Amino acid sequence: MSVFPSRLIDLVFPGDTNHHGTLFGGAGLALMDRIAFIAATRHGRVPFVTASCDRVDFQAPARVGEMVELCARVLRVGRKSMSVEVEMTAEDLLSGERRLCTRGGFNMVAVPESKGPDWRLPPLCDTADAPHDGLITSDIVFADQASSSCRMFGGEALAVMTKAAFVAATRHGRRITVLAASERVDFRAPVPVGAIVDTVATIVAVGRTSMTVAVDLWSEDLMSGARKLTAHGRFVMVAVDDRDRPVPVVPHEMLDNRS
Repeated sequence: MSVFPSRLIDLVFPGDTNHHGTLFGGAGLALMDRIAFIAATRHGRVPFVTASCDRVDFQAPARVGEMVELCARVLRVGRKSMSVEVEMTAEDLLSGERRLCTRGGFNMVAVPESKGPDWRLPPLCDTADAPHDGLITSDIVFADQASSSCRMFGGEALAVMTKAAFVAATRHGRRITVLAASERVDFRAPVPVGAIVDTVATIVAVGRTSMTVAVDLWSEDLMSGARKLTAHGRFVMVAVDDRDRPVPVVPHEMLDNRS
């Protein structure tokens, strides 16, 4: 199976913002460094550390309640280092308006273990992302998300999966959506600390006020690249107004424009 693109999607919550209601620069940099690490590791399949950051331009703010999408691309590969460009784009989930917030470069250095003196990183090659109709986001499992056995808590996996379902459903109807029900969720394999997790969310059914989102959670070993489907679930999301009353998924004005 092909590796999904190195893209991290998150929501801006009040705890990550300043008194103006915009994302802290440091919080944005932390997300950028995380996706740069994922992109570098997927290319080299060895441990990496961040050596430096090139110029980082903050062009526009990301506001509380918006979604931020971070995309990483490997630009240059040396013998034991590489340059990764990261862009962070904010999106208003209700209007669909998108704007580039930040662009920066991260220089990542490989720290391979048990490699000979002649070892070097694989060369840069052109790769194309496999097309997919759903939402795909990547992240890493950290120790605070795991049990004493160093495996991801089931509740943490559910949180990641429902967040993806929320973003996919809200993007589909451009309405506020809430979780109405969780259908069967199967946990097929444990996810160890340090693994990359890819969450793939796809709208599989649309009713008048509800949407059913199928979500797959994939885990990927950092060093070997071995991948497995670790969880699968279906979530029912309902579109609501500002009083939490169910409303049509597709607004009437959009229906009129389509007729």
